[in-house]
Amino acid sequence: MPLITFNANGIYCERADIYIDPWKPVDKALITHGHSDHARWGNKYYLCTTNAEPVISYRLGNEAKIESIDYGKQIDINGVKFSFHPAGHIIGSAQIRAEYKGEVWVASGDYKVTNDGVSEPFESVKCDHFITESTFGLPAFDWAPQEEVISQMNDWWQANASEGKVSIIGSYALGKAQRIINLIDHSIGEVLTHGAVEYTNKVLRKQGVKLAKTTKVDNSMHFNRFKGSLIIAPPSAFRSPWIRKFKDYSAARASGWVGMREMGMPTDRGFVLSDHADWKGLNMAVKDTGADHIYVTHGYTDQYATYLLEQGFNAQVIATEY
Repeated sequence: MPLITFNANGIYCERADIYIDPWKPVDKALITHGHSDHARWGNKYYLCTTNAEPVISYRLGNEAKIESIDYGKQIDINGVKFSFHPAGHIIGSAQIRAEYKGEVWVASGDYKVTNDGVSEPFESVKCDHFITESTFGLPAFDWAPQEEVISQMNDWWQANASEGKVSIIGSYALGKAQRIINLIDHSIGEVLTHGAVEYTNKVLRKQGVKLAKTTKVDNSMHFNRFKGSLIIAPPSAFRSPWIRKFKDYSAARASGWVGMREMGMPTDRGFVLSDHADWKGLNMAVKDTGADHIYVTHGYTDQYATYLLEQGFNAQVIATEY
């Protein structure tokens, strides 16, 4: 039997009796990062990276039993050596390496190979078996350089500010929001945040993550305070009464899906900025592992696995719930 198998609960290592990012409650879980589709509530025990623990604890609550480990440090569980390595997806995100009697597996979780200046940069990990995401596993997904996208964002904000408009950009509260906060040009105006973003910022700042200045939108703020500012909010805020207070605003979204499918957000501008690898990034990551056996999860799984098979890899699709 291989070291890692897949069952109804998720990615499983029987030898260690432990799951990686399980999608149903289990006794012991190794967690790649803090997004809710990977760090799910209900497991009896969690192990994640030191940098991921604060936000996972914040999101899951005090009742969750969470321990952490530094990047690169090995832990032995019934003879299986596990270690966590940077995935570049968000702060604290990791690929999880498992080794037993010379057999090496790496579960990538979500990852991107671009250094965003906030997350720990992606590191390739050599292995025999590589479990990869394929969120953007089509050649059509080809990201422009990060600095080019941020320049476009700055130009949009500057144009709005010159007209006295509020600029509101939709972004995930954990990961992309902090990326935008640190890359955007703060000389244009004030950067304000929705509570979901600012509460996350507070957790990250407390653990030592350096973020540029932001201020939470407060109900006591006069409308004139918003004019010319940039407000960062989660996508859900665009479908709530919260957004009505800003009156004259221009709304945008930052996502890899811009131009590809409807996001359900009433916006007039989109910026292609993703925390996942694009087509070239996926191929580079797979190749650099040196693995012959590739397991393709969530995303364009069938298309990407077919491509890998054509390139000579032993690739197969693994169905997941994230």
